[in-house]
Amino acid sequence: MNVVCEHGGDWTSYADEYGSLPLDFSASISPLGMPEAAVRAATDALNVADRYPDPFCRSLRAALSSCHCIPDDRIVCGNGAADLIDRIVRTVRPRCALLLSPSFSEYERALSEFGCSVRFWNLSEENGFHLTEQFLGALTEDIDLVFLCQPNNPTCVPVSPELSVSILKRCAEMRAHLVTDECFLDFTADPDRYSLRRFLPEHRNLTVLRAFTKTYAMAGLRLGYALCSDASFAARLQACGQPWAVSAPAQAAGIAALTDPDYLATLRTLIVKERARLLEGLAALGMKVIPGEANFLLFRSEKQDLAERLRCRGILLRDCSTFSGLGAGWYRCAVRTEDENKLFLRTMEEIL
Repeated sequence: MNVVCEHGGDWTSYADEYGSLPLDFSASISPLGMPEAAVRAATDALNVADRYPDPFCRSLRAALSSCHCIPDDRIVCGNGAADLIDRIVRTVRPRCALLLSPSFSEYERALSEFGCSVRFWNLSEENGFHLTEQFLGALTEDIDLVFLCQPNNPTCVPVSPELSVSILKRCAEMRAHLVTDECFLDFTADPDRYSLRRFLPEHRNLTVLRAFTKTYAMAGLRLGYALCSDASFAARLQACGQPWAVSAPAQAAGIAALTDPDYLATLRTLIVKERARLLEGLAALGMKVIPGEANFLLFRSEKQDLAERLRCRGILLRDCSTFSGLGAGWYRCAVRTEDENKLFLRTMEEIL
């Protein structure tokens, strides 16, 4: 079967074509790899792989509860964030939803499959794809559900903390459910500054999405979770998914990752340093780069075949022409290790 993956990270098709593994800048995954403790825990969990995994992820939810200071009955674990996006749509059952453009395509896919009408708020290249207070006017009474990616994917631009709070309050007034997708937030220098997690106890219309997939490099294990404002919504969210959505190795790896005291600090230090290197290097090559605060950068090139040229040299780049609100010539690159980033920039210079 010949299929094309819309998202980044399709190293399999490259391996089938070239017989080797690429250097993957198309998927924004932690360049540190999985924490060693998580690898050991996932491996040990294979000893009980003949049993069904805990359908309620009780031990993992207890660990997340301690980490986020949220009761475990308000936490739902899933097979990555995409699984939880589907569940949220089926739980809220919206008639009309509001999305940013460009943004993560899984929101629109899940909403369209449910038959929901989708309305877009177009972000402007002229102001660096920043969301402004004008967005509040789009939150009308017919909107049931809003997805807000923080920082936004693929622009890497965060919504200001003040505007995020205003959006949350406006959604409450309009009786719209707000989902803030914080899967990339741990890559920023100050995640707590942007997170709406602290508002969960007082806002029943809020759900916060997080994932181990990106932060702890568990893309192959698939592990995400939702922090809900109340236990009732969490129970309905749990019921909307398959009973064994999270494998035993994934649950064990997640618990172990949360015990690593240095991983996140090391990761943030690396991302801040190497993101600056990439931004400067791409700008020096004539690219228009959108400054961001996570582990990837959006840029534009006059070369509309840049991804194909890099692929022939063993490097995968995310072609962003498929994103609503962008077009040919827009690309997204991950922030990786110093050596990998230097190789990426050197190869870019050679093919340009």
